[in-house]
Amino acid sequence: MAIAVDANQSAFTAIETRVLNATKFAIEKWGVSRFTVADVCDLAGVSRATLYRMFPGGKEVLLEALHVRSLDEFFTTLLDRAEGAKSLEDLLVRCIVSATTELRNDQHLAMMLATEPGTTLMQFTIDGLSRIVRVAAAYLAPHVANFLPKREADALVEVLARLVISYFLTPSDRYDFANEASVVKFLDSHINIHEVSKNKTTR
Repeated sequence: MAIAVDANQSAFTAIETRVLNATKFAIEKWGVSRFTVADVCDLAGVSRATLYRMFPGGKEVLLEALHVRSLDEFFTTLLDRAEGAKSLEDLLVRCIVSATTELRNDQHLAMMLATEPGTTLMQFTIDGLSRIVRVAAAYLAPHVANFLPKREADALVEVLARLVISYFLTPSDRYDFANEASVVKFLDSHINIHEVSKNKTTR
């Protein structure tokens, strides 16, 4: 089963969802390194043959699929909260606040950072960060492109995605990305949104 990471391509069937939910529970109970495919089968109530038909490759493919689903859910939530944005600043503020709030409130992520920090941090650094940026661009850049030329929209989404992750992992005393007023202050101070958004109308 090839797991896509592009926007809107990670839909799972009901039984696949049950297996992924069981995988998430198994990780929380036993840890990434200790849980087994047999554990997931028992929790999901499926046979090993059924699981391997859905997720050929077993444990690694299950982890990959779970990560893809998490990214899809995360960015779908962002888009829902960004719906109806009236300006570039409005759109970016909604996305940044939503992303930061979701990350902070994710109990599974908090547990993983506490119990398996090395494995979890890899998802936000090295190859994991590049992947998040690609998925962020797939979901968000088309909406930012309503206010900016495509190349600038892609670049802005990349920069802000990296900043949100950085500020989540190492919170700032100066800016709180879960606070709208603080995000507006950051954008005004470091990214001249009003000037940037003029570029599309003047080209």
